[in-house]
Amino acid sequence: MCDPVVAVVTVPTRKNLWDMARPEQVLVLEPQHELKFRGPFTDVVTATLKLTNPTDRNVCFKVKTTAPRRYCVRPNSGIIEATASINVSVMLQPFDYDPNEKSKHKFMVLSMLAPYDMTDMEGVWKDAKPEELMDSKLRCAFEMPLENDKATDHAAPPKSASASLDDGEVKKIMEECKRLQMEVHRLREENKQIRENDGLRKRKVTAAATTDSSSSIMSALSTRDEGLSTRVLALCVLFFVVGVIIGKLVL
Repeated sequence: MCDPVVAVVTVPTRKNLWDMARPEQVLVLEPQHELKFRGPFTDVVTATLKLTNPTDRNVCFKVKTTAPRRYCVRPNSGIIEATASINVSVMLQPFDYDPNEKSKHKFMVLSMLAPYDMTDMEGVWKDAKPEELMDSKLRCAFEMPLENDKATDHAAPPKSASASLDDGEVKKIMEECKRLQMEVHRLREENKQIRENDGLRKRKVTAAATTDSSSSIMSALSTRDEGLSTRVLALCVLFFVVGVIIGKLVL
């Protein structure tokens, strides 16, 4: 359930005197002056208010609004320890947005230095004197996303698996590609040398050799050539696959 938000009650007859007596706000607010809610407003829209306590004392805070039925705030009150920060989630409930209607909603952050002997927070607020209280006011602004922003969001292509590779993986692939190129070149040279040697051996075969012996020699040479050709072909296919992956990364 959402924490209830205390409504801001304006008492004109006391307001001026109270403001004159209040010290300057010690909390640092982010944002300082305006809470922005970005639509569409068909669901809950959340804005974050960061409260920072730069002092060496604990500070009590309480968040109020002029429209308590329209917002949920978590937390809406509490204690911020010295030099600490806290994020307050301001949740705007769904409503029918009218761009011609200007928002009049406002928030107030009320604060005071926590007493050293504090035991009951609610009692501290009840017993607080006007000169002990500090406040900051923020207005609310509603924004609808532009049509161009919607089109950009829909047109953004999903990231492929290859695009998620880091620089180290890309470097490894490039090194493997280079190694494969050198291996293919070496096998080509080896195959060329073997063919030249086979040609010399074939020319030295005498006419007196039997038909069976000649057939055996030719079969062995053919088998050896096929084995080398198969290795070269396999390496070429592997090199082609790696090239496709690199091409996708570049694109």
